Amino acid sequence: MRAREPDEVGRITRDGVRVGYEVFEGPPASPTIVLLTSWAIVHMRQWKAQVPFLAREFRVITVEGRGNGASDRPRGADAYRDPEAVADVVDVLDATGTARAVAVGLSLGARRALQLAAWHPDRVLGVVAIGTALPWPLPPGFGEVRETHEGWEKANRHYWKADFRGWVEFFMSNVVHEPHSTKQWEDLVGWGMETDPETLADTVPGVDELTDADAEMICRAVRCPVLVVHGDEDRITPYGAGVAVADRTGGSLVTIPGGGHAPPVREPVRVNLLLRDFARSLSGRRPRRTTWTPGWHRSPRVLLVSSPIGLGHARRDVAIARELRALRPDLEIDWLAQHPVTEVLARAGERVHPASALLASESAHIEAEAGEHDLHAFHAIRRMDEILVANFHVFADVVEAGQHDLVVADEGWEIDHFLHENPELKRAPFAWLTDVVGWLPMPDGGAEEAVLTADYNAEMVEHVARYPRLRDRSVFVGDPEDLATEPLGPGLPTVRDWTREHFAFSGWVATGGPPRDREELRAELGWRPDERVCLVAVGGSGVGRALLERVAAARPLLVRAVPGLRMVAVAGPRIDPASLRVPAGVEVRGHVPDLEREVAACDVAVVQGGLTTTMELACAGRPFVYVPLAHHFEQQVHVPHRLARLGAGRRMEYADATPEALAEAVAELLARPARPVPVADDGARRAAALLAELVGRGVS
Repeated sequence: MRAREPDEVGRITRDGVRVGYEVFEGPPASPTIVLLTSWAIVHMRQWKAQVPFLAREFRVITVEGRGNGASDRPRGADAYRDPEAVADVVDVLDATGTARAVAVGLSLGARRALQLAAWHPDRVLGVVAIGTALPWPLPPGFGEVRETHEGWEKANRHYWKADFRGWVEFFMSNVVHEPHSTKQWEDLVGWGMETDPETLADTVPGVDELTDADAEMICRAVRCPVLVVHGDEDRITPYGAGVAVADRTGGSLVTIPGGGHAPPVREPVRVNLLLRDFARSLSGRRPRRTTWTPGWHRSPRVLLVSSPIGLGHARRDVAIARELRALRPDLEIDWLAQHPVTEVLARAGERVHPASALLASESAHIEAEAGEHDLHAFHAIRRMDEILVANFHVFADVVEAGQHDLVVADEGWEIDHFLHENPELKRAPFAWLTDVVGWLPMPDGGAEEAVLTADYNAEMVEHVARYPRLRDRSVFVGDPEDLATEPLGPGLPTVRDWTREHFAFSGWVATGGPPRDREELRAELGWRPDERVCLVAVGGSGVGRALLERVAAARPLLVRAVPGLRMVAVAGPRIDPASLRVPAGVEVRGHVPDLEREVAACDVAVVQGGLTTTMELACAGRPFVYVPLAHHFEQQVHVPHRLARLGAGRRMEYADATPEALAEAVAELLARPARPVPVADDGARRAAALLAELVGRGVS
């Protein structure tokens, strides 16, 4: 799922060659930024981390390069020379009614942005040239027949035909050589494999033909402002080439120490801010109005960010906010949140920050990634990268303007990650809340998944070691014994050992307030004292539809095993109850914001493997079957570990959850006496106390 869909998708045709483009409309009368695709070994999705952020303030056009993506792959070297590429951009500007634009390019795209400014100065407001391939000859011997293809000897026509993937993987490993770049490398390789060796070979004469004298002539002809961005460890285009472009154009140079060839891919936040500030400087727009409140005139303010992936985060955060206000009655709390969290907050009377409307939907992405009761959670979150970048920028804008005394992120993965990557953007004390630590591989993921999860964990460990005070407090919602004992990866500590060293522990946070009389709850819900009620619930996302329908289909057998059994299915806020296929006799309800009432009042439950609902059932002493999502590392490992420690719940895999098995399990559970598990009920108060200590501190 994309963080921002284009408002227009089009193609221009020149000499029979079609070239694609996309337009993302910004605010009315906003300046235009045109993003030019690099070499044909990638396509215009290379800008996926830039578009959503920039399009909030500017009109953005991405132009496909010939040879990949949404453009044709013509044969012959002449189709890929620089004048053709620049003419394509001019035609796209014409087709989209764009008189002038800020031209931005990476690598060959940067070269062509400079050429556009030199050859069509009336169309360009300014140029941002990143990792500029001006000039950029490939290593010699491209057409030779070789016996070996080691290293850069792979830049060879015959090798490309024999092992194109080998070339793409090698090349991209040099494009992003920075540590912990596995996802960026995968993206780049995937885009590279969307072209073919013959097409890429046709581009080589054009790539090779510019001399250093040609490069200087192009740069000297540029009259508009220029910003050059270059990593000083770029393995594709030497850092000196970027220095020369800045010198020859009179432009500004931003050096990224240790940086490779693709800063927009590897360092999206920093590049996005550079692009925004440069475009702002050229637009002639008046500064935005802001309000600054002196410190002596402010009420203490907290920004609370609650993950939308599962409603448990929102419900526990509301409980913690309630306790925070009890400790600090003068406290103001703003929430940065998206659906379905906003439904919980509306019910609780909480104040949602208006910038929340700018957030890209994480829940929709997760639902799009899911199969039938199957969610590769680790990979789904990895593939959510462009959404996470876009949402981090919304957060960063809010805290920059918000004068908050504390920021609390409850599993706001993007906030924690990008603040560690860009620590200078920290504006207030920062607290991190979570009930799960450590990405864990699934057995059928094999060695590859084990390597990837270990890499992500290693990055987390390195982040915290490098900036130990970026998180002013890390709070684990639970006790040390609730933590899994698996290692974070080869040579890394276990989940439990590392977390005990770096986190405070709040204990479990109950979401429903003080316990209420069960019979009173049943009367409020319209449930007779003598009837048995089976609750079926699957959480706040739409991922649980298949389980809901499967359990509902088992009702006839359940009723046969337990005569008079009443089944109440809770669809949640992201599943339309009318869309569910259920037999007669099953009561289907939509969003139930106070689900803890049904949890406490029911006789038995069948639920997904999420932590909050299973813990609520355990604390209430209700027997339940839980069916973890396949490949969901948290529901498959972390949650079962905690429930097993408490002796709560009966686990059943979805493949085994036949109507017969469900009926048998429910009947067995109803025959046992119910007992609550021994869990302290002061978790919300303890968490609030840990957070309240940070309010009023300065930035560490």
